[in-house]
Amino acid sequence: MRTRPLAVPVVLALTVAAALSFTALARQAPKVDDARLRAPEPGEWLGYGRDYAETHHSPLTQIDQSTVSRLAPAWSVEVGSAGKIETTPIVANGVLYGTSTYSVVYAIDARTGALKWRWDPALVKGGYADGAARFCCGPVNRGVAIYDGKVYVGLLDGRLVALNADTGHVVWAVQTTPVGKDYSITGAPRIVKGKVVIGNGGGEYGVRGYLTAYDAQTGKQAWRWWVVPGDPANGLEDRSMEVALKTWKGEWWKYGGGGTPWDGIAYDPDANLVYVGTGNGSPWARTHRSAGTGDNLYLSSIVALNADTGRHVWHYQTTPGDDWDYNAAQPMILADLTIGGKPRKVLMQAPKNGFFYVLDRLSGELLSAQPYVAVTWATHIDMKTGRPVETPEARYGSKGARLSPSAVGAHHWPPMAFNPKESLVYFPGQETSMFYQDVPAFSFQEGQWNTGTARGAAGAAVAAAPTPPAIPGARAFFVAWDPVANKERWRIDFRPSGGALSTAGQLIFVGDNGGEFYALDPATGKTLWQHKLAMGIATPVTYELDGKQYVAVMSGISAGRVHAFTLDGK
Repeated sequence: MRTRPLAVPVVLALTVAAALSFTALARQAPKVDDARLRAPEPGEWLGYGRDYAETHHSPLTQIDQSTVSRLAPAWSVEVGSAGKIETTPIVANGVLYGTSTYSVVYAIDARTGALKWRWDPALVKGGYADGAARFCCGPVNRGVAIYDGKVYVGLLDGRLVALNADTGHVVWAVQTTPVGKDYSITGAPRIVKGKVVIGNGGGEYGVRGYLTAYDAQTGKQAWRWWVVPGDPANGLEDRSMEVALKTWKGEWWKYGGGGTPWDGIAYDPDANLVYVGTGNGSPWARTHRSAGTGDNLYLSSIVALNADTGRHVWHYQTTPGDDWDYNAAQPMILADLTIGGKPRKVLMQAPKNGFFYVLDRLSGELLSAQPYVAVTWATHIDMKTGRPVETPEARYGSKGARLSPSAVGAHHWPPMAFNPKESLVYFPGQETSMFYQDVPAFSFQEGQWNTGTARGAAGAAVAAAPTPPAIPGARAFFVAWDPVANKERWRIDFRPSGGALSTAGQLIFVGDNGGEFYALDPATGKTLWQHKLAMGIATPVTYELDGKQYVAVMSGISAGRVHAFTLDGK
């Protein structure tokens, strides 16, 4: 039977049975607290990116270039799925936690592969009956967070749920989105100073995005930051909305405005800043969204917020007045680099618009921005203003234009990895183009995609669209990017599937969409090991138990499985 959305807000009482299990867990293993999250043990993977900086890098070295040839399956277990798998597991106290489609959560003994528990919220599958919210794009879920004996997951219907880490019993649940509106959650929560931080998706359906922090113990809302202003007649929430209001025209609030922060979040505990990447506009076409003018803050931006209050500290807009679905909700990485002979605390992102950005993460200053794919909507980024220099055809209008990248983006949700020894960032991407065209007679329709564009669809409006331009090299790739020299170090042909894992054993693990799981040389991209799995490989992690290092990853579309590998595995 389907679990219906809960009222706003609703906190479920901890059951006696779950409380007893929770007490038992406290005796069995140390809880994940702020100190452990800030400095995770080498053998554990306690957060989405392993650390607050979202590096997806592990200090483990048992599996290295000299031993990787001995890497073999240790165990695998089916956990179920009904579509594409995008989860990045976490590993704490010998247990691997992850998700499959439709927000199902599982806990697995990380030594043996034995399934400890599986929690299914029983969401509607294969349709939108019974008032279920619509979602984009697919019933995916990218993972969970863990803190103080509880596992946290965001659901497609907009709920945030805390589960007992030992039993899978519900501790509390809160509806983070308005019931009946087409919001969804597909991203992994993050833990920041005893709070669970979560965003949402749904920009194509006409919603107003926001990021929220909840008390990890009770589910009570701690703060909320809105990405775009709402109806001015209802008042503005804070100073950042007053600033944003000046960059919008017309009656955008009738279409939601968009900006949903559906994925990328990072945290710098020293600066006490939470970084969030924001989504595209709703509708896509600025002509209909904002009378064809204005930067439309804070769409397609990287924003720094005070971790205690959620107050805006700084922002950098990667795509002002976004017209193309070039959102900046992609993963980010924090690192300390020497740039121009000076040590800099940086934030790095490769968003959909095709430029790789390096920012000073304390001030938001743009340090570099170079294209990593063929880009035709802009010629370059002006380093004095930080703004893209758009091409004449970029604002496509009713005439239309074929532009690169497409709305799919040059890089999407797969996490990047950072190797500190090489000082390189690794991620999959694609060379794409698309014909964009305004739909002059646009009218907003509840429950439908409201882009305001033809989006390259078949029909008379795009029958005369120019053919795609010839693009040299592979259309899909895996790249090692040098953020100091602002150029790629190497690139290989690749069919993107999930994200990358870097290890101190000088290995990069990544899987392609055809089911090949690779270990690559981080300096050259040379394949050092590969293993065949089911199609649709997600993002791998690595951990160590009893002196043995494992690499774990989920794959499969109709029958998702978690696979673990170790040296001389059987």
